[in-house]
Amino acid sequence: MSGKATATPLAISFEKRRHIDSGEGPVNTRAMDMDDNLPLRGSDPLKLLLREDLDPLSIDELKERIELLKGEIARCEAKIGAASSHRSAADALFRKG
Repeated sequence: MSGKATATPLAISFEKRRHIDSGEGPVNTRAMDMDDNLPLRGSDPLKLLLREDLDPLSIDELKERIELLKGEIARCEAKIGAASSHRSAADALFRKG
């Protein structure tokens, strides 16, 4: 190994890299889409629930699961009822005007 330092391709590319605060013009010329800030939705939880293997669950676990699902159904029905009444109230308000 010689005592002479040589520039490696990595060092050269690092030296040529533009920095945000270098004042050499815009770094990113593309406007940011607002959806870029949102997390990507993995998969639909309902579809995952439907594909879940029930074989390893005991009878008590299955009964508990049914009770939890009944609670979720009731929550969904309540939301539908609230949305319906809200919509009816909005329709009545705009019909009067």
